[in-house]
Amino acid sequence: MASRLNPYLNFPGNAREAMEFYQQVFGGSLRMSTFGEFGAAEPGTADQIMHAMLETDRGFTLMASDLPPGMEHTPGTTISVSVSGDDADEVRRYWERLSEGGVVTMPLEKQMWGDEFGMCTDRFGIPWMVDITPPQG
Repeated sequence: MASRLNPYLNFPGNAREAMEFYQQVFGGSLRMSTFGEFGAAEPGTADQIMHAMLETDRGFTLMASDLPPGMEHTPGTTISVSVSGDDADEVRRYWERLSEGGVVTMPLEKQMWGDEFGMCTDRFGIPWMVDITPPQG
């Protein structure tokens, strides 16, 4: 397997809900393991997600977990997840789903560099940058 870099998101107890939402947005195969499955559960965490991985037919990979008790959760302070492509209809559908129930910080609009670009924070507090590039050729 070649090396790859994947976004890894942390949630304060709702990783399952978030990852199921992202699977609805992007499709693909979602695998999740709980803390309880590995016998590492602190009280009240057996059903929480120790590791989740969504892999899509488009080559997207998104990983996540619930934070163990006592770890601080401050989403969006240091990272955004970027989605880009030249299939405008597909990328626009991602935008619509991700921004629904969230906050649009920059509308998806034509930019001075020629792409359509927008930014939003989804309902789970994760910031997204969405870019539609003009088809080449």
